Amino acid sequence: MNVGLRGLCVPGRRRLIASGRFPLLPSPADGPGVGRIVAAAAAATVFWVLPLGLDAPVQQALAVTVFMVVAWITHAIDHALAGFIGCYLFWVLKIAPFPVAFGGFADSTPWFLMGAVFFGIMATKSGLARRLAYVVMRAVGPSYRRLLFGLILADFLLTFVVPSGIARVVIMAAVALGLMDAFGVDRTTNIARGMFIILTYCATIFDKMIIAGAASIIARGAIERVGGVEVLWSRWFLAYAPCDLITIVVAWRLTLYFYPPEKAVLPGGAAVLQDVVKALGPWTPHEQRAALLMGAAIALWMTDFIHHIAAPMIGLGIGLMAALPRIGVLDTEDVKRVNYLPIFFVASAVSMGQVLVATRALDAMTDALFAWMAPFVTNVYSSTLVLYWSAFLYHIPLGDETSMLATSVPVLMSFAHAHQLDPLALGMVWTFGAGAKIFVYQSAPMIVGYSYGCFSARDMLRIGACLTVAESLIVLVLVPVYWPLIGIS
Repeated sequence: MNVGLRGLCVPGRRRLIASGRFPLLPSPADGPGVGRIVAAAAAATVFWVLPLGLDAPVQQALAVTVFMVVAWITHAIDHALAGFIGCYLFWVLKIAPFPVAFGGFADSTPWFLMGAVFFGIMATKSGLARRLAYVVMRAVGPSYRRLLFGLILADFLLTFVVPSGIARVVIMAAVALGLMDAFGVDRTTNIARGMFIILTYCATIFDKMIIAGAASIIARGAIERVGGVEVLWSRWFLAYAPCDLITIVVAWRLTLYFYPPEKAVLPGGAAVLQDVVKALGPWTPHEQRAALLMGAAIALWMTDFIHHIAAPMIGLGIGLMAALPRIGVLDTEDVKRVNYLPIFFVASAVSMGQVLVATRALDAMTDALFAWMAPFVTNVYSSTLVLYWSAFLYHIPLGDETSMLATSVPVLMSFAHAHQLDPLALGMVWTFGAGAKIFVYQSAPMIVGYSYGCFSARDMLRIGACLTVAESLIVLVLVPVYWPLIGIS
């Protein structure tokens, strides 16, 4: 068996992922940035006292929101802690009563995310995610072209079972590092550069076309809560299924074009990949239980148009079953090691949205942020392009996609109601536009992928720009032609 690929079977990396120490959201640098905290507080204070002519509850709610958003953008402190402080300020300053100020903790959105976190830990601890990746590699064949296609395909398939983009990058990076060893190349080669840049980028976009990961989960919750429409997991998946397939092919061809390989075929051929899969051994009881639980969840999500059981109810239910003795895969120690801060961050972001709705501050934000858009939202083609590219541009200064969607989707839903537009269609296009990126700092999974040292920021800019344009053209066709066929107007 190839030495490089044998190294991928070491369980330490798997334990690191399963421990929950890979967060779903970026964390600030070690130690709080006092200057950034002061800047966030100063911005909120200035906004509080400005003579804007707004009602006091509206201006006060917006001032606290300014503090939260600036703290999130600058990573002054952990996202969850900044969110908790904001919720506390809403309550202690009597901007909103406690049930509203902390209302996001009683919403289904953060608990859907907790179920997704349990999914990811279950897939990695059991070894199911790793087995899936290697089986795909073996199936596609030993040539570099096929292996690259297999990496992208495995990245997509892992989205169903490992909702965390960071965990997917780490899992696929282990496969890519083994392939680099097998090819006998280092990190400066086109083989390494191509594999790492595309597995990293794809990890940040597939979870916008499937409701998986914090960003799409929080967008789904805001569309249902503020938009007032049902968001089916199956409909979201079907809406972007053609885009998934086209994206896989386009990403593959672009990578081959920009980074032609130094070696066309894996030394040792298909036998190397066969040996790796054989080394995994027979399916373990943990893998079997994980596959059954995840298969049940996916089956329920795919058929939610029939039974209408809410996606969070399914996700959290299966996630909790994964922690039950004899039924699941996780034990008490696994649950204790989970990083719950991303869940609390999502809950605080939802709470912020509820306060903005309750105080009617959302109406003021809608006029300020989206009033310019109204003249351009005249037909399905212009609306799609304006929404997609606005989300793309809005994401650049805001940085983190989860806080970007948490602050913008409720406002967008208010805009949709004010202009008699379909909240579901607007929310889905906006969320998809947030997945388009050209800079490494825009996503935690991209930062993790970049840390392996196999590609540069210029590489990300080049691939990201090409895929961003390609995705805009794809969605420009899907929205007017395909979406009405599945009930999205």
